[in-house]
Amino acid sequence: MTKRSMITTVALFVLLAACQAALQPADEIQHIRLPMGYIPNIQYAPFYVAIERGYFAEAGFEIEFDYSFETDGVALVGAGEVPFALVSGEQVLLAREQGLPVVYVAAWWQEYPVAVVAKIESGIDAPPDLVGKRIGLPGLFGANYIGLRALLNELGIAEGEVTLDSIGFNQVQALAADQVEAVVGYVNNEPVQLVAQGFEVNVIRVSDYVQLAANGILTSESMAAEHPEQVRSFVAAFLQGLADTIADPEAAYEISTGYVDTLPEADVATQKQILALSIEIWNTGALGVSQPEAWENMQATLLDMGLLSGQLNLDEAYTNEYLP
Repeated sequence: MTKRSMITTVALFVLLAACQAALQPADEIQHIRLPMGYIPNIQYAPFYVAIERGYFAEAGFEIEFDYSFETDGVALVGAGEVPFALVSGEQVLLAREQGLPVVYVAAWWQEYPVAVVAKIESGIDAPPDLVGKRIGLPGLFGANYIGLRALLNELGIAEGEVTLDSIGFNQVQALAADQVEAVVGYVNNEPVQLVAQGFEVNVIRVSDYVQLAANGILTSESMAAEHPEQVRSFVAAFLQGLADTIADPEAAYEISTGYVDTLPEADVATQKQILALSIEIWNTGALGVSQPEAWENMQATLLDMGLLSGQLNLDEAYTNEYLP
């Protein structure tokens, strides 16, 4: 066992103990709808594990997964219609710019998962190679677009120096058919699928160039202020599921087959590789912790894009107060 793996193992044991201490049996179960921001997927394994092993129930929650758009979840939390949602960091700041009283209470992805992917024969293996190229992405919105803009900004490349093509969530098909010269997607998803189809690809990770606030748990200011113990219990249940997934990916995968209808017929090796890469991004030894630099960089990117009218008070946008 390497020194790093020993430290990670110790950190997981400490987190598990903290989560178990935070999970006090609830007097009654509250049914809640949890907006996920994407379709059922192996990447949600920590939540499936937390349900299957009773962590959310012990915290007092019966979870109904709502696989709707990320922006819908933000709006619902801001309006007080649901207590929690899964969102990326940029959505938190964009929501607060619009006056929505939301706060990010636990980081799930410790690295921004967006990447630019290109076939090796394209010659695109670093950000400067993107100049003059046609890049496909779902649209000019969401984490993919924000991640690409942050990458370009960090290297001093203007958006006008590339051609952006809105292709929907069809990055794999578009690159495979050479409709575009590169695509933007999640590092643990599109590249894995392309390799599984026999393509050799280069992957340019945004996180290799700039640290940004990524996916995590959102709640409302009123929920945090009026029901802090419920927020802590929800976060602890999630982190317990996350720690279990990291500790035993095989068990997490088997549990996930009961929640993702496509998994039993899917390419098992590919799906397990997606989970393994996801775990690399989640498991940094600081599960749940938000890093100030990531939020400062995210705000700077949004300001540069003209999506924020001015600087926000970041201390109101995120907190580590509700971690075990």
